[in-house]
Amino acid sequence: MKEIDLNCDMGESFGAYKIGMDEKVMQHISSANIACGFHAGDPLVMDKTIKMAVDNKVGIGAHPGYPDLLGFGRRNMACTAEEIQHYLVYQVGAIKGFCHVHGTKLSHVKPHGALYLDAVENQITAKAIAKGIMSLDPDLYFVALAGKKGETMRRMGEQLGLKVVYEAFPDRAYTPEGTLVSRKQPGAVISDPDEVAKRALDMAKGFVTAVDGTKIELFVQTLCVHGDNIGAVNLVKNIRQMLEANDIKVKPMGKG
Repeated sequence: MKEIDLNCDMGESFGAYKIGMDEKVMQHISSANIACGFHAGDPLVMDKTIKMAVDNKVGIGAHPGYPDLLGFGRRNMACTAEEIQHYLVYQVGAIKGFCHVHGTKLSHVKPHGALYLDAVENQITAKAIAKGIMSLDPDLYFVALAGKKGETMRRMGEQLGLKVVYEAFPDRAYTPEGTLVSRKQPGAVISDPDEVAKRALDMAKGFVTAVDGTKIELFVQTLCVHGDNIGAVNLVKNIRQMLEANDIKVKPMGKG
């Protein structure tokens, strides 16, 4: 039976602000990428989200981003490689601390938003992220964009000795070049549960259809649905049902 991970970005509430439907979404995923306080999240939310993940037997990942709370981490920042590396250590270290408190382990690191997209395009950024992860824990998985556009992230991670996991986004539109359509463009985020589930199955089978109809080959090990997407609960439920109906087992990354 083929196996794949189903992950979701979570823990993005902070202070008085609630973002996402974490409690309900957590019941249907296999891995959670938890915000570390820079683009979203706070210590109380980190603690609560990790406890929920433990209770639901969901794999735990850190979701570090640029220090851009106002822009939700989706704006580019002119940071040096040294700054990025230490931002990673700071954020991932915080999540590891809460994992220790709850008697569990961190499994992976997935950059957030603009930091993720910058790592796709920029070798210096990708290497700085990988160095930050490696300096904390060489056993952590480094989540990278699946396909040719994720080659830079893969290469930098593997050169430093990290295990790389390839990710695709069924609720996001893809360009013919194999990267995500900018959220500034209409149709960049797909909200129809049936369409998202069909795209998830395609990705599990090894391809995605771009906005111009081009079929792009992908080797995918984990699928991401955004927790702040409208109807995230229905999206993850439909995806899981679609995968399991086609004999694809959903499991946390790196676990048998």
